[in-house]
Amino acid sequence: MALSSRAQAFSVEALVGRTSKRKRQDPRKEAPPELQEKEDGKEEERSGATGKKSEQPSETLEEKDAIQVELQGSELWKRFHAIGTEMIITKAGRRMFPSVRVKVKGLDPGKQYYVIMDVVPVDSKRYRYVYHSSQWMVAGNTDHSCITPRLYVHPDSPCSGEAWMRQIISFDRVKLTNNEMDDKDQIILQSMHKYKPRVHVMEQDSRASLSWIQSLPTEGVKTFSFEETEFTTVTAYQNQQITKLKIDRNPFAKGFRDPGRNK
Repeated sequence: MALSSRAQAFSVEALVGRTSKRKRQDPRKEAPPELQEKEDGKEEERSGATGKKSEQPSETLEEKDAIQVELQGSELWKRFHAIGTEMIITKAGRRMFPSVRVKVKGLDPGKQYYVIMDVVPVDSKRYRYVYHSSQWMVAGNTDHSCITPRLYVHPDSPCSGEAWMRQIISFDRVKLTNNEMDDKDQIILQSMHKYKPRVHVMEQDSRASLSWIQSLPTEGVKTFSFEETEFTTVTAYQNQQITKLKIDRNPFAKGFRDPGRNK
């Protein structure tokens, strides 16, 4: 049935009106790009607030599980370091005081590890002690390139990560010597030079035995050192403050503290 001209106009107007309403219900289609970006950003914020978690950076987990070594007795080491730590070296070998003692964290409890110590030069200089100023001065340069640090493998190695983390790891059996022909696995150093101990943590490699290790592998080793453990090697103590502090704090120096010793 044909519509009258008035009815036809009304139908067209109604159709156009419904289309306009549909367009107004989705204003983003008509909004400029700048506004659309803002709206998109708001929607992302809203979706994040509804429970979507952002991905955590991998560094957070790696830092949490990283191997850490903490120096024990650091306050005593710092007292020595403040006045210039000296360590006696002899042909027969002399134990260090303070000794290196550490606590390890972040190991895999089920894996086997070696814990190793060595002592390396701080620089290539030779030193001398100046009595009137009570300090160490550079006396000259020495080439350390031909000196290979000797490694001391902790006697409990290899051991599980769980066992290492339960204990304080002590290197109190380490002895320092100036005998370059030493065959007792003591650490060989030169007198009047500055050195620093290092602690290495290495996962056991089933393909090799490290019971007689002489050098560290280039990979798979975590190395730690502490500034306060640096020391100068001597054959006799130069600084009287060092002598007094060692007698006061070293439990093996009881005889030197005995007031009746010199009677």
